[in-house]
Amino acid sequence: MVIKQLKLKNFRNYDEEEFSFSDGVNIISGANAQGKTNCAEAIFYLCTGYSPRAGRDKQLISAGADKGSVFGEAVSAFGKITVDIALFNDKNKEIKVNGVPISKVGELFGNVNSVFFNPAELKLIQEAPEDRRRFLDISLSQMSSKYFYALQKYKKVLTQRNNLLKEKDRDMVYDTLPVWDVSLASAGARVVYERNAYISKLAPYAKEAHFLITDGQEEMSVSGDYKYEGEEGEIYDGLIAALKERIDKDYELGYTTVGPHRDDLKIRVNGVDVRTYGSQGQQRSCALSLKLAETEIFKERFGEYPVLILDDAYSELDKSRRENLMVAAKKMQTIITCTEPDCVPHFELYNNIKIRNGKIVR
Repeated sequence: MVIKQLKLKNFRNYDEEEFSFSDGVNIISGANAQGKTNCAEAIFYLCTGYSPRAGRDKQLISAGADKGSVFGEAVSAFGKITVDIALFNDKNKEIKVNGVPISKVGELFGNVNSVFFNPAELKLIQEAPEDRRRFLDISLSQMSSKYFYALQKYKKVLTQRNNLLKEKDRDMVYDTLPVWDVSLASAGARVVYERNAYISKLAPYAKEAHFLITDGQEEMSVSGDYKYEGEEGEIYDGLIAALKERIDKDYELGYTTVGPHRDDLKIRVNGVDVRTYGSQGQQRSCALSLKLAETEIFKERFGEYPVLILDDAYSELDKSRRENLMVAAKKMQTIITCTEPDCVPHFELYNNIKIRNGKIVR
């Protein structure tokens, strides 16, 4: 997978700009606050319809503008792909894939695949289980529309079940809950099954990537909670049993206490919890290792690597880890942001795009 062209109009601090990318390493360089991260964000948004930095789409539109757009052209093993996303202040975004409008964001996934890292992704290691679930959900949604729709259904039913648990009529709640539990467990079983399979593939790839980045000095391990295991039907039975067992507690608290919305990833380095005891450099290395592992799963699933986006990935990495990271990254099209192009080691040939105040310096 290679992105050839990106056109931005009224996107963040870009009035109108067009980027051309090479198949290998592309470095977007420039001083701070010039638009490097905005470009990286636009590429990921093109792939997923999701911004890791903005809560609402209209926040992506340039200040003072009524609308904006992101257009991209990519080439995959299956041919050319174009994605055009129009953004509006007063209505939902409109998406076209190869010129054809799509009605659901889920239909965007899988057309142009990418893996995104920036310093905010350290939340994946440092903060709450919600951030680790988000990592799994974004990756799996790009690979499987069935997963995306099962996850959406699960979230919707979970909200409805939680609303029911807040009702004061206890008898009505207890009579009605089994109906919601069937829907919740059905969607939840698909989510858990796909996550379990994904983590089982992720763990060895992450271990290998971390071994490379650290010159074999550290061993990384990744595991899930695995409260519910087996085939999808077995997971469904386990969820139904757990929901039934926790009904009194759920009613007392007013929310659902079991299910995939409570899942977490356990990440360790040399047997120690890296979230609690890891240094900033170790935590960054682990986050990058997970992202590199993600690229390998994409390769396994689709037969080609996704686009790797590394936004400010090199700060707090020593020289050796920077060099080792690039050994892995050069297997695919990589788009890197940094203040100076010489932040990237061992590359004689690369496409350098210098940004100043939302414009390419030509």
